[in-house]
Amino acid sequence: QVQLVESGGGLAQAGGSLRLSCAASGLTFNSYAMGWFRQVPGKERDFVSRISWSGGWTYYADSVKGRFTVSRDNAKNTVYLQMNRVKPEDTAVYYCAADRRGTGADTKTVSYDYWGQGTQVTVSS
Repeated sequence: QVQLVESGGGLAQAGGSLRLSCAASGLTFNSYAMGWFRQVPGKERDFVSRISWSGGWTYYADSVKGRFTVSRDNAKNTVYLQMNRVKPEDTAVYYCAADRRGTGADTKTVSYDYWGQGTQVTVSS
């Protein structure tokens, strides 16, 4: 049974930092590309970032480019999202997702095979 468990969410002030983690189990982690998405109530789930199976290739939404950094540790079956200089508009539930196609720049939710339950991030002004 595949499980993706996010952690690290919480409350931050604008300009501050948060680090999200997503621990994976039940899949061959080092063959999956991993993505981060976010969603606010009443809106669609939006792409944030993606990292290839090896970690050698990353991709970001324009809204977070230069502020967020995605990374992974295949030995720990974990993917991270370092969020710096956060803004109130970053407030959302953040989800990690796994795509069995280990490479590519896919930003669509339907392309991902497994999802976590999400972690809330709230940024105050």
